[in-house]
Amino acid sequence: MSIWVGLIVASLIVWAIKNAGYVIPQRFVESALISRIALLVTVALLASLVVSQALHSGGSLAVDARVPAVAVAGILLYVRAPFLVVLLAAGAVAAALRFFGVMA
Repeated sequence: MSIWVGLIVASLIVWAIKNAGYVIPQRFVESALISRIALLVTVALLASLVVSQALHSGGSLAVDARVPAVAVAGILLYVRAPFLVVLLAAGAVAAALRFFGVMA
């Protein structure tokens, strides 16, 4: 029974937050500070998802071929390599490490 109460409460909170957007004045939403914060929050959330997917396996911390692949991708993105090059290089690193048995 408590799972349904939690689900309903969470749904009401999400509904209230979504509808609160109509009440906030337009000048507040369009300010440069809010735009910068929204951009940084988006980048931080995506980075945390990438790291958690790279290090999580079956409920525990896993250091395997994904970790160096994500590191290579991060370095290539830092030097502004094309995205296709980043994907191919990260995939090649992970595949090579797994092929040679260095990391599972």
